[in-house]
Amino acid sequence: MTADIAQSLARLAAERVDHRFKGLPPDADGLTVAELAGQRRNLFTGGFATPVLALSAERLEHNLMLMETYAARHGLAFAPHGKTSMAPQLFQRQIEHGAWGITLAVPHQVRVARAFGTRRVFLANELVDAAALRWIAAELDADPDFELVCYVDSVRGVELMDAALRDADATRPVDVVVELAAGEGARTGVRTETECAAIADAVAGTRTLRLVGVAGYEGEVPKADTARVTAWLRRLVALAADFDKAGRFTGLDEIVVSAGGSAWFDAVAEVFAEIPELSLPVMKLLRSGAYVSHDDGHYRKLTPFNRVPEEGALEPAFRLWTQVVSRPSAEQAFVNAGKRDAAYDLDLPFAQVIRRDGAERPATGVSVTALSDQHAWLATTPEADLEVGDWVGLGLSHPCTSFDKWQLIPVAEADGTVVDYVRTFF
Repeated sequence: MTADIAQSLARLAAERVDHRFKGLPPDADGLTVAELAGQRRNLFTGGFATPVLALSAERLEHNLMLMETYAARHGLAFAPHGKTSMAPQLFQRQIEHGAWGITLAVPHQVRVARAFGTRRVFLANELVDAAALRWIAAELDADPDFELVCYVDSVRGVELMDAALRDADATRPVDVVVELAAGEGARTGVRTETECAAIADAVAGTRTLRLVGVAGYEGEVPKADTARVTAWLRRLVALAADFDKAGRFTGLDEIVVSAGGSAWFDAVAEVFAEIPELSLPVMKLLRSGAYVSHDDGHYRKLTPFNRVPEEGALEPAFRLWTQVVSRPSAEQAFVNAGKRDAAYDLDLPFAQVIRRDGAERPATGVSVTALSDQHAWLATTPEADLEVGDWVGLGLSHPCTSFDKWQLIPVAEADGTVVDYVRTFF
């Protein structure tokens, strides 16, 4: 870790704990985050107030190590999608575990990453905002070590970028990749190879942009399955080869070919292994980000490790601890966490464990059926042993909308000892 990154992360440790951070012990107000972490309080007995979201220290480290090993085994560079967590501490841990850089989605996220010393950013989105482009131009000009790559998918977008960068008197070109759409009706990206060539020509006609490769997101393939995703990935590879044959990458050190969400990275690894020899080395850049915390719902069902179990297994690292505040009938209970606390855009939370008097057991006969703003609705069967005051641990689906609800997240070891706190910026 460089001195400037260490210094910027130290600012997080020096931040004072107060009312801004939900779930933390009220008697910790005024302590710095470092001081609170140094106390190694227990999540269950150390004054934390429900609801409180916690990350498993052991599972977080396991997931970081597993994806580092996976990328190395398959010859992939790795730029995990940081918009999942927007946590500079996790950005740095991912880089320490071999990541080339961090993938982000919008200029604000790039500003956060740069404030904490991130040197390489893959902006997996089109960028046509003049104010943001002026700022990026200034960052590139001020720091020769800063690298940024972003998408382009239209001639109009190229024209807007060029105009903004010329107005900013940019001296370093912005590196761009042509985004190939995942199909008709998919999200952003160019629909045809002919249009891709026209956009590449438009980039070549500027002095402010430099074409460095091709990219896209296979998770948007309509009715995605292995065959459809693989077919699209082969289109992406063929586009890179066609561009190379046409001499569009002359003068570069390497060609960027990038894809990879968290549901199909096994297909990405398989197809990228087939990339033919081109005129320059190819950086095969994987961007999967949800792995860092994984989840108990959406990605647990879709993870490529389910299809290729010999590669290992990610582990859900989040648990939302709530408390039973009402038990109005034998079939119903309510805990004190709702839409403001738990991800619910893909799956409802999952009741996993119950704690009472220091003992923990499975949440047998308990399920979450709905969320209100500050309550989860629980359905209980006759075998459910649940009382007002019990703590209920919920598993969550979709990390991207779990991190964004909590600004300071305890990192707890298996016995409940809190060893760190992760600061998020959404």
